[in-house]
Amino acid sequence: MSHIKKATLPAMTLAALGVVFGDIGTSPLYAIQQCFAAAHIDVSEQSVLGILSLIFWCMTLAISIKYVSIVMRADNNGEGGIMSLLALNLRSKRIPEKSKIILIAIAFIGASLFFGDGIITPAISILSAIEGLSIATPVFNDWIEPIALGILAGLFAVQRHGTAVMGKFFGPITMTWFLALGVLGIWSIVQTPVVLSMLSPHWAIEFIWHQPLVAFFTMGAVILTLTGGEALYADMGHFGAKPIRLAWFFVVMPCLLLNYAGQGALLLRSPESITNPFYLMVPKWALYPMIALATAAAVIASQAVITGVFSMAKQAIQLGYLPRLSVQQTSESEQGQIYVPFLNWTLFISVVILILLFENSSNLASAYGVAVTMTMLCSTILISLLAYGYWNWSILKIILVFTPFFIVDFIFVGSTSLKIIAGGWVPIAIGAVVFILLMTWKRGRELMHEKLEKDALPLQTFIKHLGDTAQIISGHAVFMTSNPKIVPHAMLHNLKHNKVLHELNFLITVVTQDIPYVDEQERIYIDPLSERFIKIMVYYGFKDEPDIPKALAQAYAEMGLEFNMMQISFFISRDRVISTPEEGMAPWREKLFISMQRNTSAVSDFYQIPSNRVVEMGSQIEI
Repeated sequence: MSHIKKATLPAMTLAALGVVFGDIGTSPLYAIQQCFAAAHIDVSEQSVLGILSLIFWCMTLAISIKYVSIVMRADNNGEGGIMSLLALNLRSKRIPEKSKIILIAIAFIGASLFFGDGIITPAISILSAIEGLSIATPVFNDWIEPIALGILAGLFAVQRHGTAVMGKFFGPITMTWFLALGVLGIWSIVQTPVVLSMLSPHWAIEFIWHQPLVAFFTMGAVILTLTGGEALYADMGHFGAKPIRLAWFFVVMPCLLLNYAGQGALLLRSPESITNPFYLMVPKWALYPMIALATAAAVIASQAVITGVFSMAKQAIQLGYLPRLSVQQTSESEQGQIYVPFLNWTLFISVVILILLFENSSNLASAYGVAVTMTMLCSTILISLLAYGYWNWSILKIILVFTPFFIVDFIFVGSTSLKIIAGGWVPIAIGAVVFILLMTWKRGRELMHEKLEKDALPLQTFIKHLGDTAQIISGHAVFMTSNPKIVPHAMLHNLKHNKVLHELNFLITVVTQDIPYVDEQERIYIDPLSERFIKIMVYYGFKDEPDIPKALAQAYAEMGLEFNMMQISFFISRDRVISTPEEGMAPWREKLFISMQRNTSAVSDFYQIPSNRVVEMGSQIEI
């Protein structure tokens, strides 16, 4: 695990500030303005206090109670996130096996929408931060987009070098940002203290009672104050639950609420400030430093989302839900610091297109929130099912605890669905594409394995009847196989074409378990099948870094053999998939799967096998 786990509680809390809360921490830049713009509300005492009360109670219910108090209890060996939540649910014995495909689909929807959110967050965060320049002087009006694009280009370009250097500054910068938010809020509240009555729920109830339709529209913007809430659970594995809870309750939530209240106080004094209440609340002498600090906070928020996308993709690859992509470690000490080139540049191109398409943060806000609300609903469904199937809660307790969350989530989903035509279709379209890719890859792999098992020869039968039909040559051979009970295709092809068998043959099967990490002592299981065949099971967690040569060296040591890489040949089957019209998936999905399968990275690269020791044997599979 990361060395940050060994740090003191204050250090972990500071580090968590820099990674976990970047997204939700930049919401004050645009959220209040959008709350009034969403339903074209006039600024008045009732509307200001009503909206602020909605923000306070939604933040309390959705973040403080649901995520911090309940969802973060779903601890998968210290890890969180929607994939961990899925893994825990799949262990449940109270949920029928046939129904678990529904759980997988729900988790896939949530994960897919997270990818969509990962494209919008950098665009809206950095644009809204840079737009403060237009408040300072009109000179920058035509330079907002180019400056934002330049910052984003630099951010995505440095990803391949890792974030270790920048990461050291993330915590202190984010702490400074939150303290600045709080101080600005207090300064404004002191001038109009009546705004603190927002804490009373009667303002929210009154606002909803007298203007139910307007309140419904407004909820589509209130969700902007909660974006990034998923990160509290998703990043639990990096820092632990306690530092995240401490940071939320003692720094993040108080500072955010103070700033929102401060913006509301400004609007009560000066309704025309609705054009940009955040920056108009800043004293003129502090405007440029605040723009610089906001831009740094936006970069940190974007970095956290990019890292989250990389991490989720790696987990999906390990669990077999995505094809193998090139995943590069950027740190020798931090296992979570990875770089996925394909995803990095796909995200960058998508963000650039979004900025050019929507032009400013106000337009982007119309697309923002749709993915967040649906992801939150998926999490609520999965955590309620976990409470039933894994925590063994009674039905009555589940209904009492989770009904309020479902009501709020459905209101958010309904309200943000009104944004679909205005731009909300963007994250939905992105999410739909990712969901189709995930489901197609999963089903395609299942069909491939079914076909291989159907046409394969049982391993024990093969060993029993092998006899002296093959010529024995010196050296050791390693065959990678997904099914340890059948003869690997590469072995059959080697015997068929070369008519030779190595003096010692290792059949290695990699098993990814539904836990984040597997201890080195439990990494391998050795099963000698005969004097020439040894079966090795290699176990990894979904956050482990697969390294077959290292695992093989461990096996050699346990068997008392001398490990010499130059005496070992790795035989890998290079499968060529062919679509057939009779069965399997729809023709277009089969073609999509074949395209994904052809473009997946090499097995040798993924498992860190030296390329000069690899022999690839081609085979053809019809699905």
